[in-house]
Amino acid sequence: MRPTQSLLKLLGLLTVLALLGAFLPGLERLWIGASGLLLLLALWDAWTLPRSGDFDASRETPGRFALGIRSTVRLLVKHRLRRDLRILLHDGLPLEAESEGLPWSGPLPAGEVLDLAYDLHFTKRGLHRFEPMHLLVDSRLGLWRQLCRVGLPTVTHVYPNYEPVLRFALLATANREEQMGIVKRRRNGATLDFHQLREYQDGDVLARVDWKATSRRQNLISRDYEEQKNQSVLLVPDCGRRMRAMDGELSQFDHCLNAMLLISYIALRQSDEVGVVGFGGVQRWLKPVKGPPAMPKILNHLYDYETTTQPSDFGEAAERVMACQKRRSLVILLTNLRTEDSADLIKAVRVMQKRHVVLVATLKEAEMEARTSQPISTLNDALTYGALSNYLQQRQQVLDQLRAHRIFTVDETAQNLAVALANKYLDVKAGGLL
Repeated sequence: MRPTQSLLKLLGLLTVLALLGAFLPGLERLWIGASGLLLLLALWDAWTLPRSGDFDASRETPGRFALGIRSTVRLLVKHRLRRDLRILLHDGLPLEAESEGLPWSGPLPAGEVLDLAYDLHFTKRGLHRFEPMHLLVDSRLGLWRQLCRVGLPTVTHVYPNYEPVLRFALLATANREEQMGIVKRRRNGATLDFHQLREYQDGDVLARVDWKATSRRQNLISRDYEEQKNQSVLLVPDCGRRMRAMDGELSQFDHCLNAMLLISYIALRQSDEVGVVGFGGVQRWLKPVKGPPAMPKILNHLYDYETTTQPSDFGEAAERVMACQKRRSLVILLTNLRTEDSADLIKAVRVMQKRHVVLVATLKEAEMEARTSQPISTLNDALTYGALSNYLQQRQQVLDQLRAHRIFTVDETAQNLAVALANKYLDVKAGGLL
């Protein structure tokens, strides 16, 4: 219970009256009478304050939240008193949540239900807890205000941003993946899984002509092949300290998780299986799962992945991959390369290449490249430009060394990483490299 501004103003008037009574005889009785009346009114008004048990409240949240994406939360509040109330309402938000439309202030009529909707987005993945709502309720005369905690706690999950996955799913239903920049590639002759017989078309390779079917039908018939299925994709995210750097509102690690979701969805649609093994302080392993219905299992496995303060050990990553995944797979290692990584990374990849096809995906730091295009007007600008140019050149040398050892690489900014990975995966599939 706390006094309102109205009560404080009345107490201020009584104080002024008391000061005047010290100099003007006759005002003492007026002050005593006014003080007694205010005391009685304040006590009675405090007795009229609602309690938490006078309210019924519930919260409706989406089934799941996506990191950085706005979602709508509904609050339903009702009271059992016979009079109208005026309230100030705020939800018991987790520390990692940011809302729009709260706090809310307004009347709550007797017998009616307040249906309040507000937008909310989270800045951190994982398991989060909503505490009971906070209600500041005025007394009947408005002299007091009571804080009531109503409703029950709610636990919710915040997943990586899977909006690109949903967008791809909608486009895929109309065979319009190209709108996202994902290009389907089929390289005839690269894979040997027979698909069907079809009529010969201009441009078909003569070696694909099925002469037995042609003689039966008296028309040129070609054999059609499709990309191999039932293959394995193993995602290996770097969970070490180098992935904690921010790129926009999200960390580089969160951008990698978003790309992992898209590549997982595409691979599952291609009838491939997808597994996950983390390194850099995270010792978690998801055995490869298969089929579009397995997507929720991947989401539930990835949603609470967090980076650590430990260094990234590529040798450890290679050992874990070789120990966990016995079947030949496309291993996608997601990290942020540094110039000192060349020897350790190449050694680790060569170990994995004994059994797997390895793709190293690294994040470009867009801010670094943007600063190289800024005008140079001072000595400090020139020194900064020289240091950045040297850094980018050394980084490019690391990538060139990887490619010289026949290691597939993807080097893209966080915003383009998901689509670039999807295209590289389709290239590997179309090339029959698995």
